[in-house]
Amino acid sequence: MTGNTQMLAGDAALLHDVEAHDEHHDDGSKTTLGFWIYLMSDCILFAAVFASFAVLRGQTAGGPDAKELFSLPYVAGETACLLLSSFTYGMAMIAAERQQRSATLRWLGVTLALGLGFMFMELHEFAELIAEGAGPDRSAFLSSFFTLVGTHGLHVLSGMVWMVVLMAHVLRRGLTQANIVRLTCLSLFWHFLDIVWIGVFTIVYLTGVAA
Repeated sequence: MTGNTQMLAGDAALLHDVEAHDEHHDDGSKTTLGFWIYLMSDCILFAAVFASFAVLRGQTAGGPDAKELFSLPYVAGETACLLLSSFTYGMAMIAAERQQRSATLRWLGVTLALGLGFMFMELHEFAELIAEGAGPDRSAFLSSFFTLVGTHGLHVLSGMVWMVVLMAHVLRRGLTQANIVRLTCLSLFWHFLDIVWIGVFTIVYLTGVAA
């Protein structure tokens, strides 16, 4: 009788663990789905600023155009920083799935450093343009340029702040299921920003200089 009782208790505990795991899995799936919905709304935002730039790119008001202002080698350096950060974040996710906390934090640190490098280069570019008299108030073209690139930059900045917060969570609590879900959401966000930047690089810089 005692053996049967222990067996039933063991089965009940196992069932509870399975149900708890399923509940956590469902919560993670809902969180990820919700974040996909947010990304779709962000797509609409970027589509709007891209469209504004496309309409206003020729409105230079007699001022400098893209060919006169932009340095492709410099922007290629920015692009390299951001694309490499996407790779290093992917390595962080691989380490997280393997429950390698130290490796996860190291790769996140490298990603953060690359993001900081990108932001520094972008802010330097903005400062140089403004110093040359090519600020956002110079023409509709420059206004739309600063709006598009600045909107992307603000997203990168928010992603880096989020990354620092998640690094603190992982350092304090480890690679819990909740933290892995959060890292996954940030991964989606970070890769999304890379895709948007490829669009910026192609439409704003490449076609602008080639025009």
